[in-house]
Amino acid sequence: MLDLTYETPKAKTIAGAKHDWELVIGMEVHAQVATRAKLFSGASTQFGAEPNSNVAFVDAGMPGMLPVINEACVAQAVRTGLGLKAQIHLTSAFDRKNYFYPDLPQGYQISQLYHPIVGEGEVLVEMGDGTARTVRIERIHLEQDAGKSIHDMDPALSFVDLNRTGVALMEIVSRPDIRGPEEAAAYLLKLRQIMLYLGTCDGNMQNGNLRADVNVSVCLPGAYERYQETQDFSHLGTRCEIKNMNSTRFIQQAIEVEARRQIAILEAGGEIVQETRLYDVEKGETRSMRSKEEAHDYRYFPDPDLLPLEIEQAWVDHIAANLPELPDAKKARFMGDFGLADYDASVLTADLAAAAYFEAVAAKTNGKLAANWVINELFGRLKKDERSIADSPVSPDQLASLIALIEADTISGKIAKDVFEISYTTGRSPEEIVETEGLKQVTDTGEIEAAVDEIIAANPEQVEKAKQNPKLAGWFVGQVMKATGGKANPKAVNELVAQKLANS
Repeated sequence: MLDLTYETPKAKTIAGAKHDWELVIGMEVHAQVATRAKLFSGASTQFGAEPNSNVAFVDAGMPGMLPVINEACVAQAVRTGLGLKAQIHLTSAFDRKNYFYPDLPQGYQISQLYHPIVGEGEVLVEMGDGTARTVRIERIHLEQDAGKSIHDMDPALSFVDLNRTGVALMEIVSRPDIRGPEEAAAYLLKLRQIMLYLGTCDGNMQNGNLRADVNVSVCLPGAYERYQETQDFSHLGTRCEIKNMNSTRFIQQAIEVEARRQIAILEAGGEIVQETRLYDVEKGETRSMRSKEEAHDYRYFPDPDLLPLEIEQAWVDHIAANLPELPDAKKARFMGDFGLADYDASVLTADLAAAAYFEAVAAKTNGKLAANWVINELFGRLKKDERSIADSPVSPDQLASLIALIEADTISGKIAKDVFEISYTTGRSPEEIVETEGLKQVTDTGEIEAAVDEIIAANPEQVEKAKQNPKLAGWFVGQVMKATGGKANPKAVNELVAQKLANS
């Protein structure tokens, strides 16, 4: 079982540092809401469309165009909040965040600063060492995405694609509860997993549909505990924000690099300047992007075109009643219903499609055997071919029938692997393969005994060695299995070999 207590990790030692330093990390995750239309217009959210083809008049900032809230986006934000055990605010409001950039045609972004739709929640983050830590969610608010500036199509010009402009985002803001690079990656992956289960974000980081701004600071041991007691952020040191990260591997690298940079400055007697930075993957360094803005720099004020958003508790309750089973609950059920180990249950619930595949197999056969075959044989083969579970050539019914053949002693585990490979490459059913290829296991003890007698009679020297060292009996087992084409029942072979050697 997991240790669900939150323990502050030991101080992280940075090579070359004079002191032990602890990392403090908070994340602002931007998740594109899974809807067909944008937050305030009916324009499509389809990825990969021709530039500037999915743009309504309101997205383009045309004069006189008024935003109209998309109810589906609100519902998805509520679903996400409920999935993160967060408070849902029945009244929220939209504000204008004012800044000027070519891909923001309105000259402002509609967001929620003062009254977000979702309040405090939490995420249970499981670590590889068997512990699980709770990362607190401060808020989730809805906002518009900006467009995209393109700088590599012409040496002298930049271009603007407004297709993303107005697409609904959920900004999920954590407390500074994350204590290391690995935990930051695990937190983001857990958020992604939950939203995929909920169907509120497709989690595609490559397309920019899930990305994160990572706030990093360093402090001396004991400072984080003082922050926990006082909630005074000054104990945590000055933070710097690493912008627009869409890879867990690069997030871990960027945090490590930024921590080293800050420690070097502090130990040289300098001060950290609060700012927004970018991570240069090629150079392996963070570089300054701009000084970190505060809320007043954006001149937030309530959006005059949008009334406060009011939702009914009955509507929220209806959404809550129709939530799917979430990863933690599914994992606990797999462990309870099928007797799976923590690791196996984690692997099987990491992906919703994989969990569904496993359940379809386990419904017709032994759960532990099903987990073993799905994880080791099927997942291993799919990974080798770079295929997803959705593209598996072996259906759940076929894998269940293969396992049933093993349980019925029709085939051995070794032969089953050969049958699986044939089924994987040809699509044929395991029953048909076993029948037509003559792969049924030999269970006739007379036939097996004859093979054992023949091997023992032909190898008197090996018999004498086996009498001196019983472990060498395995050699006879192997020879009998080879002589019978691997079709002899292994249990019967072992018993007969032991019996014959003892009596010889």
